[in-house]
Amino acid sequence: MKNQFERVCMVGLGYIGLPTAAVMASRGLKVIGLDVNPHVVETLNKGKIHIVEPGLDALVHGTVADGFLRATVTPESADAFLIAVPTPFMGDGHEPDLSYIESSARNIAPVLKAGNLVILESTSPVGATEKLSRWLAEARPDLTFPHQVGEAADVNVAHCPERVLPGRVLHELVDNDRVIGGMTPKCAERGAALYKNFVEGECIVTNARTAEMAKLTENAFRDVNIAFANELSLICDRLGIDVWELIGLANRHPRVNILKPGPGVGGHCIAVDPWFIVDSAPDLAKLIHTARDVNDGKPHYVIDQVRSAVKSVSGMPVIACLGLAFKPDIDDLRESPAMEIAADLALAKMGRLLVVEPHVTELPKALVGLPGVEWVTDAEIAIKQADVVLLLVDHRVFSQVDRACLEGKTVIDTRGMWR
Repeated sequence: MKNQFERVCMVGLGYIGLPTAAVMASRGLKVIGLDVNPHVVETLNKGKIHIVEPGLDALVHGTVADGFLRATVTPESADAFLIAVPTPFMGDGHEPDLSYIESSARNIAPVLKAGNLVILESTSPVGATEKLSRWLAEARPDLTFPHQVGEAADVNVAHCPERVLPGRVLHELVDNDRVIGGMTPKCAERGAALYKNFVEGECIVTNARTAEMAKLTENAFRDVNIAFANELSLICDRLGIDVWELIGLANRHPRVNILKPGPGVGGHCIAVDPWFIVDSAPDLAKLIHTARDVNDGKPHYVIDQVRSAVKSVSGMPVIACLGLAFKPDIDDLRESPAMEIAADLALAKMGRLLVVEPHVTELPKALVGLPGVEWVTDAEIAIKQADVVLLLVDHRVFSQVDRACLEGKTVIDTRGMWR
């Protein structure tokens, strides 16, 4: 039977879009990567990548060389379009900014044709898929869409949120179950048919609003559980209790599984998605809102710990700041509490700040020019110069540090790696 999706366009070639495009291409689909950044397009067409993800470089190189994957800045016709673009906040608040989705919709609208499928992969507030359908309809009044005529629509629209873990993206894109929410049952079934080309997990169909809420619920659940661990760490510090030992003991209960505390919560999912729920029902989402406040407040607590530590240092304090990524062993700095802490320490002018992040090649732009910030490529070199050692990310390379380097230093280990 002929595949109804021989040619697929991936809109957005970031941390989700590029791996998804490469995996689809590896399964024999002709994939066009569409991105507004000419550098990203040029890099991909050379068979190279602009992000770090295990195994992705080889997969992209092979699929580009075989002619199944290429990139462009100009929209082209396809059988299906997958949109994986950012959904940040508006301004300094927590209101979802859907402008990237709207821009993508209006960008691909001129090349749409009857029989196409458009899937929103970007994690979005409830109702975003319906807005996508309306934006497409405004740009293409000659075609019909699900919000207008239901199952009889010329173009099908669905939502299928990604649910992968950085560092394991290529594995989880294939093995994880996928939730496909259609604006109509036909939209959902066609979406499932597309994903079955490369997903070995179960493809579960539902409606678009439920699929949108499912992804937000998954990350809000994790956020609430992390907040519990972070709040415990604050209480234990006050009471003189080792929170890591406490959690280890509590987790020996057969029905208890407390997560590990840290300096906050980062990444573009857990730190963002719960706010989409709060924004949609602020009077009801009380627990979710409180969890967000606890986790957003943890970086300030860490900064206060550093402020207390440098008071005992004579002269200009030197602080080794180890790690900037939002989680171990990746290069992703999005919504990273470590980045926030480093920037705030610099702006507070607490001393020389020796910044180490082994998974990026240069000092991030957000820290360039801030007072006292110095880029150091070796953790032990930074530690030996420091009065205060602040471990923010439990990268594997930091676990290999010679512990003798820590003697005589004030160590603030926010991850419990050096206990």
